[in-house]
Amino acid sequence: MSRTGSLITPSFEWVSDLPLTVTDDAGVAATAVGVPVASSGPVPERLGVGRDALSAAGFTGAVGTTAIIPSDSGPVLVALGTGEPAAFGTDAARLAAAGFARATRSHGSLALAVDDLLGDDAATGVQAVIEGLLLARYSFDVMRNARPSTPLTGIELVTGGDAASLEGGIARGRVYARATLLARDLANCPHNFLSASDMADVAVGLAGDPLTVEVFDKDALVEMGCGGLLGVNAGSAEPPRMVKLTYTPDGEPTGHLALVGKGIMYDSGGIALKPGDTSHSQMKNDMSGAAAVLASMTTLAELGCRAKVTGYLMCTDNMPSGTATALGDVVTIRGGTTVEVVNTDAEGRLVMSDALVLATEDGADTIVDIATLTGACLRALGTQVAGVMGNDQGVVDQLRSAAEATGESLWQLPLEQRYRSELDTPVADLKNLGGANAGAITAGLFLAEFVGETPWAHVDIAGTAQADGDSGVNTPGCTGFGARLLAHFALDFAPGAERSNDV
Repeated sequence: MSRTGSLITPSFEWVSDLPLTVTDDAGVAATAVGVPVASSGPVPERLGVGRDALSAAGFTGAVGTTAIIPSDSGPVLVALGTGEPAAFGTDAARLAAAGFARATRSHGSLALAVDDLLGDDAATGVQAVIEGLLLARYSFDVMRNARPSTPLTGIELVTGGDAASLEGGIARGRVYARATLLARDLANCPHNFLSASDMADVAVGLAGDPLTVEVFDKDALVEMGCGGLLGVNAGSAEPPRMVKLTYTPDGEPTGHLALVGKGIMYDSGGIALKPGDTSHSQMKNDMSGAAAVLASMTTLAELGCRAKVTGYLMCTDNMPSGTATALGDVVTIRGGTTVEVVNTDAEGRLVMSDALVLATEDGADTIVDIATLTGACLRALGTQVAGVMGNDQGVVDQLRSAAEATGESLWQLPLEQRYRSELDTPVADLKNLGGANAGAITAGLFLAEFVGETPWAHVDIAGTAQADGDSGVNTPGCTGFGARLLAHFALDFAPGAERSNDV
């Protein structure tokens, strides 16, 4: 593999190899044990303290809160808030487990009493617990000479119930968490270690039957007429890559889903150079959409996905130079649509438009694209919720269902056709930027031009791709948002839902 190998494989490997065992109370060997405590009701006797003592220590029992109870002998005990029992659900289990993992960062061996975290569906509950534990202990420290984090060496799930009933959920939680952490590793990897060609090498290294990979270099892209990707790449010293991944299940596929990911390896803004602020320095994460697509597709075989899934990673950096696309230039997208580039910092929609056309040509039943696309979406929805819009309510609803299951929140924005005229230009078929307002929606309207009648939805993760600090299952840095969302969507994918224009 390329120079990126040592940077992107750690999470993939340690999550795969980490011992995850189920035991009873008598078999616990961990140095820290988590004990769930609701915000009302009795406190488990194992903690050795009552509600009043916990309250005096500032512990309310709210979801994800913790109180550490040290011991002279035996493991450290951690009271773990699960909120009000009536409101407890899968996401609360995930967040509670994340709180425990975060409170025990100095411990490598953890045990967690899970019976009060499983809810009505033990497999789903324990999956969420595993996700919370693993995601909250992530750190990208492979480039540091002194690593500050204590690595996890093992997790014990303590239950008085049937251990066999948890096995499927544990396996699924491990796969989902591994996908998110792979996406984080990719997005956190510095631009000078992860170019477009490096990203292609990573995809090739992760593939294997039934997941195949085709890599298209610059010459191939010229021959294919992918003018959006080529136009964004025009100022770069690094060549572009389009990576096409294809997952083919055993037997007759239940449908054909296409996933398109924005893979801007670093976004300087091009000729429309970004200001030198904090957001500019984070632009190594502008390939988070492509990372989510790649990561999600590594899960499909293990999870038994029954649909055929095709993924497109549209990879290049966006740099200023004497050869860069200039404001006012016109590029021709695959299929012949001409676009006047009025802002080179609205580049993500250009690279994805080529892939959207290719996906329709390939006969996909449904297309979903995902991208760190617009600051407008960040301003509207903040850093905890991504935007979704599309031309098919059934597809949007399936994505929203996946969001609820995975805790990767989506809010539907309208694909309001009254704003479409803002993309008109006398120079070309359309321009790549609308007016000063409704920027997330006009970006969606631009993308809609390239899917025809194919059911399609667009997920804007500009706000959710980056975390400034610990929050929920996230640690500081890139979040890997979308990897679990897309994997869950693909597993439950049902093409042919009734079309609706009410989006």
